[in-house]
Amino acid sequence: MQVYGTVTVYETRGQYQLSVQILQPRGVGLLQAKFEALKRKLEAEGLFAPERKRLLPKFPRRIGIVTSPSGAAIRDILNVLSRRAPWLQILINPVRVQGTGAAQEIAVAIRELALPNKAFASVDLIVITRGGGSMEDLWEFNEEIVARAIFHSAVPILSAVGHEIDFTISDFVADLRAPTPSAAAELIVPDIIDLQRRIDGCTRALGRQLLNRVRDAQQRLDHARETLQRCLAHKIDSYKRSLLNILRALQPRKLSGELMMRRNRFADLHRRLVACPPRLLENAVHRFQRIEGILRVLGPDATLRRGYSITMNDHGKIIRTVTAIRPRMKIRTRVSDGEFGSEII
Repeated sequence: MQVYGTVTVYETRGQYQLSVQILQPRGVGLLQAKFEALKRKLEAEGLFAPERKRLLPKFPRRIGIVTSPSGAAIRDILNVLSRRAPWLQILINPVRVQGTGAAQEIAVAIRELALPNKAFASVDLIVITRGGGSMEDLWEFNEEIVARAIFHSAVPILSAVGHEIDFTISDFVADLRAPTPSAAAELIVPDIIDLQRRIDGCTRALGRQLLNRVRDAQQRLDHARETLQRCLAHKIDSYKRSLLNILRALQPRKLSGELMMRRNRFADLHRRLVACPPRLLENAVHRFQRIEGILRVLGPDATLRRGYSITMNDHGKIIRTVTAIRPRMKIRTRVSDGEFGSEII
């Protein structure tokens, strides 16, 4: 604390007395007071409102990081990201994270990454980070200029400043806060091993669904064939009975007019007998072709044409997990137009 007042001396006893007129914070106490004042101001303006915070992209392809290029925070983040998502593109916008003028550099770096720029492609996510330290060390992330740069960013921002117990104004304004830089990297992308497990699970589920579809189509096809056979047998029996009735009626004693009528009916029945089975067979063919089209869309060849592949060992067994791969193992990969071999190094 900083104290202002007057000092008097009691000469008889040799004692000093202090008459305090002004008492105010100094050092960390002063910074804490400034922190609380700015926090109340920005919260009243809605910069901390939960409804304005955006969700981070689930599978970002390109991210920007605002931090010191020589700090421990960037090394922690890069180590975790290289293990969990080696495909991720990372753009580092270097700044000072401590000292006079560092807050202005941080705010400018955020705006550069958030706005379209001819120098580099746009990013899906921005991370602002630095390692732990005292309140004085982290103070640049408590400056109003940084808070407003985060608030106006068109790209979601993840704040990972200090250790888990440290809180800054940037943490409250950002779309999401991570307790540490390493935790921020884990929040950015899912683990590649977890993704592989999910893909394997989806593959197995798709295989089961495809097998069920094939079995259902086969059952429907068998039912259609049996129905067609029964229908043909019934029609043929019906026509035979009609022909027998006509033959019995065609006796010599009948008049020529009745004979002509019976002959016409016989001819009509003959045409129906000849034409009916092809129509029934054509309907069955149409149903079979529709079922065959379903199998062609859902079959493994169609899956390969959509960009997937199947990897097998030298015995022809499908490799479903990375744990089944060994060094110097020979594998074969099947794609839509053929196969090719390779060896694990």
